[in-house]
Amino acid sequence: MGQVHHGSATTTAAVRRAIQHSQESLRALASHYGINQKTVAKWKKRTSTADRKTGPSEPRSTVLSIEDEAVIVAFRRHTLLPLDDCLYALQPTIPHLTRSSLHRCLQRHDISRLPDVQGDKPVKQRFKSYPIPCRQAMRSIAERGYFHVDIAEVQTVEGKLYLFVAIDRTSKFAFAELHPRATKMVAAQFLRDLIAALPYAIHTVLTDNGIQFTNRACDRYAFHHIFDRVCEANGIEHRLTKVKHSWTNGQVERMNRTIKDATVKRFHYDDHPQLRRHLVGLAPGKWRALLKERGAFHGQAAAPVREGV
Repeated sequence: MGQVHHGSATTTAAVRRAIQHSQESLRALASHYGINQKTVAKWKKRTSTADRKTGPSEPRSTVLSIEDEAVIVAFRRHTLLPLDDCLYALQPTIPHLTRSSLHRCLQRHDISRLPDVQGDKPVKQRFKSYPIPCRQAMRSIAERGYFHVDIAEVQTVEGKLYLFVAIDRTSKFAFAELHPRATKMVAAQFLRDLIAALPYAIHTVLTDNGIQFTNRACDRYAFHHIFDRVCEANGIEHRLTKVKHSWTNGQVERMNRTIKDATVKRFHYDDHPQLRRHLVGLAPGKWRALLKERGAFHGQAAAPVREGV
């Protein structure tokens, strides 16, 4: 899996390791990696490539004294009152106490959350189950799936990949594949793979107006688009979003963001296989074996495994 770095990091674990083992001068290394000489010197001195914690080792309040904090902690532990009740009760004794400083004080002493008391919260109920009928059990077209399909770009050190994503607007069943190219032939094969992987049939597919899914307005003499031919062969209606209205396809756009937030926006990947392995690892455990075969992912977890064409 990739390494996690803070938002302002200018080096990766591999670069830091190379700096630590290099015999070149600070100036040469800084020029080679495009970073400051102070950054090179910092990692030269360290034995680890992990980021250190920032901030004071022993945080304390700039508003409250040690005696004030002792009073607050003792009062909280004795009364177990909520935050606002503690504030109103302590302000006559500590006039400079504010709600934010009180909350930070409780957080520093690990007493910001009160223990759960039985009966103080409503009992959580399970969501109602909506079973999805299989192909043989379907009686009407209205019962079948309506899928939103889109393409997103993801990056690793090795280069760029295209993430093809499809999500059912009702069941939220999702399917994804990584490909080195985003062509109409790849899009058509992605739809075939989606049809083969699904436990139920599809009646509608919604896409944008990209050339991977439809011909351009100027291509009036072009052959019937391969994506449309696959749709017609499987009895699927192909719908297009209005031009420059990307929010019409918002469900799959949100799924793209969910996948990126859990992978490329949080981790660093040295190559494409590392990203693929991580995506498979994000899938729920009981689905992993199936996903490694089909390249699908269910719910909010991604597990594309096909190499692409």
